[in-house]
Amino acid sequence: MAYKTVNPFNNQLIKEYANHSDAEIEVALTKADALYHSSWSKGDIEQRLTVLHKLADLIDNQQEALAKIASREMGKLIAQSRSEVQLCAQIARYYADNAKTFLAPVKYPSELGEAWVEHHPIGVIMAVEPWNFPYYQLMRVLAPNLAAGNPVLCKHASIVPQCAEAFAHLVREAGAPEGAWTNLFISSDEVSAIIADPRVQGAALTGSEKAGSAVAAQAAKHIKKSTLELGGNDVFIVLDDAHLDKAVEIGVQARLANAGQVCTAAKRFIIHQDIADQFLRKFTDAFRQVKLGDPLDESTTLGPLSSKEALDMLSQQVSEAVQKGAKLHLGGKPAKSEGNFFEPTILTHITRDNPAYFEEFFGPVAQVYVVNNDDEAVRLANDSHYGLGGAIFSRNITRAKQMASRIETGMVWINWLTDTAAELPFGGVKRSGFGRELSDLGIKEFVNQKLVVVRQ
Repeated sequence: MAYKTVNPFNNQLIKEYANHSDAEIEVALTKADALYHSSWSKGDIEQRLTVLHKLADLIDNQQEALAKIASREMGKLIAQSRSEVQLCAQIARYYADNAKTFLAPVKYPSELGEAWVEHHPIGVIMAVEPWNFPYYQLMRVLAPNLAAGNPVLCKHASIVPQCAEAFAHLVREAGAPEGAWTNLFISSDEVSAIIADPRVQGAALTGSEKAGSAVAAQAAKHIKKSTLELGGNDVFIVLDDAHLDKAVEIGVQARLANAGQVCTAAKRFIIHQDIADQFLRKFTDAFRQVKLGDPLDESTTLGPLSSKEALDMLSQQVSEAVQKGAKLHLGGKPAKSEGNFFEPTILTHITRDNPAYFEEFFGPVAQVYVVNNDDEAVRLANDSHYGLGGAIFSRNITRAKQMASRIETGMVWINWLTDTAAELPFGGVKRSGFGRELSDLGIKEFVNQKLVVVRQ
C-alpha cells in the first residue's frame, strides 16, 4: 500500500512515504504493551488528563497550519478544515475535563454486600481510520483511550499521511510517552497480524463496510472487542409542515459539506408530496449556485473529491443508477477540471430494484423520494441496509419526535442536519456498525468494567 499525498485539486504529487518495516511494527507493539503495563496507564489519571489539556491548547494554537494540511491533502474546504481542527481541540478538552467522572467507581445496591464497578484499561488498541475527517477520526479514538489508559496503534488512510504524521507529532509534543499513540504506515494484512497479536486487546475502525467486516472478523476470531463506524445512507425527511426555506438551506449543507464525503451526510431526501415540487425547485436552484474551486479559496463552496479513484467510483455509480431507471434531474458527471470535481447532482425516480436504492453515494449526489404520509416516510427510511443518522424537518416537534423514535438508526436530529459534538454519542446500527464513540459511552467501549463485592 503506497502512502502518498496527492493534491486532489490538481492531482499533483506532493510527497511519498515509506511503509514501516516489520521491525518497526514490532518496536511499536513492544513500546505500547510496555506502556500499558506501566504506572502511566494504570496509575493516577491526572497525568494522562494533563496531556489532553496540553494537546487541546496545541491544536488551538496550530489551527491554521493543520487546516491547510488537510485541505491540500484531501480537498476539504479551508473553513471546514478549520472547524474540524477546532472540534478536535474540543474533544480533547472534553475528555480532559470529564474522564475522571466517567471512570469513577459506580455503586450497585445488592443484598450480597457492598458492590461497585471499577473502570480499568484493557490494553493496546489497534485503530484503522479513514481520510474524510483526517484529524477528527483520530481524536475520537485517541482522547477516550488515552484518558482510560489504553495505548493505541493507528493505521491511517494511505492518502492522508501528512495529517497522520502531524497528529502523531502533536500527541508527543503534548507530553504523551512513547507508545501512547503510534502512527503506522502499514498494509491491511499487517493490520490483521497486529490484531491477532496477544498484546493487542481491541480494534476500532471507521471506514467502509468491506474493511469493517474484515477487521471485525479478525477481532472476533481472536476473541477481542471491536467497534465499527461504517457507511450510511441517511435520510433527510421534510414533512408538509416544515419551514421549507430552512429545510432547503440546511439540506444543501447536509449533502454537500466535505464534497458529500461524509458517512452521516444526507443522502436520501424523503419529501412529503404536498411540498415536494417546491422543495425540489428550491433545492435544485441552490445546487446550481454552488461554486467549484480551490479548497483554499474562501469563496469556493464545493471542493474536489479526495482522489481520482473516488471520482471514478462515483461516476460509475451515477451512470449505473441512470441505466437502471433513475432520472438524472441535475448534474451527473465529472466537472471539466484537472482536479477530482463532480457536479452537484440530483437523482429522482429511484425504484427499489435499482441498486442505487441501497447504495451509499460518497459525493455530492442527492436522491429525492416523494411520500404521501408519515408512515410511508418511516417505511422508506427503514428500508435500508444502513442505520447511522438522519434528520426530520417539521414545525410540529411532537410529530417529529414520534417519527424519530420509529426510525431504525443510531442518531436522529430534528430541524438540523446529522451533526457531532464531543458530549454526544456517535454510532449506528445494521451495516453502519456497532459501538459508540464520544460522550460517556465512547470512553467505556474499551475498559474493563470490573465488579468488586465486599461480603460482610
